[in-house]
Amino acid sequence: MDFALSTDPATLSPLALFLQADIVVKGVMIGLLLASIWTWAIIVSQWLRLRAAVAASNRFEAAFWKAEDPHAIVRSEGDGAPSARVVQAALAEWKQSTARRPIDREGTRARLATVLSSAVAEETDRLADKLNTLATIGSVAPFVGLFGTVWGIMRSFTAIAAEQNSSLAVVAPGIAEALFATAIGLFAAIPAVIAYNRFGHRVDALEARLSRFADNFHATLSRELELS
Repeated sequence: MDFALSTDPATLSPLALFLQADIVVKGVMIGLLLASIWTWAIIVSQWLRLRAAVAASNRFEAAFWKAEDPHAIVRSEGDGAPSARVVQAALAEWKQSTARRPIDREGTRARLATVLSSAVAEETDRLADKLNTLATIGSVAPFVGLFGTVWGIMRSFTAIAAEQNSSLAVVAPGIAEALFATAIGLFAAIPAVIAYNRFGHRVDALEARLSRFADNFHATLSRELELS
């Protein structure tokens, strides 16, 4: 029996496996490849974004605690820093709450705490806005690949029935393209899951850092209220 069809290395190349697949499996492969490209685009952009956010926050916070005028330091050092936007939100509330006399100290403290908490949550959401996409690709891609696998195996059984021949030469192409679809699904899913977990940890760390910064700034403003 001649097994040349299944043992020829050319027929096992990714391009050959794609070209010999039927339209359904081709559609699955193309969709998974696009998902993989999208995943890597998100990974690169998210890595650059988090790196820039951490660097900007480091610069801003180092300068902020030394500054005498918070408004001036926000204007000069706050470009792109999440902590700067937290300060801006708090200063806007401070200006409104202290514009009236007499000052409601307890009410001002409560409003500042609410504004700071909301600003931290908004910054966290902004930093994490692409993570849901990674989670979706990581969870769905293996099942899409599995669909291509099932379809390819069904095609192999159909070929067996049509040829009335169960030799390896008949079933190998369908099984090979089926397994290739699974491989592409894993190729898209594994980086997405790893990146989601890694970036999720970094976003959580940044959220905790922003919360500590907001608490310290709230304490500073509370002391200012006692002197008002």
